[in-house]
Amino acid sequence: MSDMIRYQRCTPCRHVWYFVRSFCPKCGAREPQALEASGSGVVHAVTIVERAPTPDMKALAPYTLVMVDADEGFRLMAHGTPGLAIGDRVSGSVIELAGRPIPFFKRA
Repeated sequence: MSDMIRYQRCTPCRHVWYFVRSFCPKCGAREPQALEASGSGVVHAVTIVERAPTPDMKALAPYTLVMVDADEGFRLMAHGTPGLAIGDRVSGSVIELAGRPIPFFKRA
């Protein structure tokens, strides 16, 4: 498992996105570039999860979820340290949480 957050960029139109796809969601071009993000960004939204959706995550509740605007130009949902607020500069990587690779951010 890589500890870097990966994203994709379209060579023809330069659009960037987080979820892995075989084509650009903006222009439809095939074979996008796979890149590693710096892990830096700004918190766009925050919520606290009190009722976890799975038994594995129930043991971790309550936990913080954040929407982060990555410096590379894409937005992603991730876990974060408690106390994060909208507008905070954050740094993140991929960690293992409940047996799965999950993006995780902390205050920069």
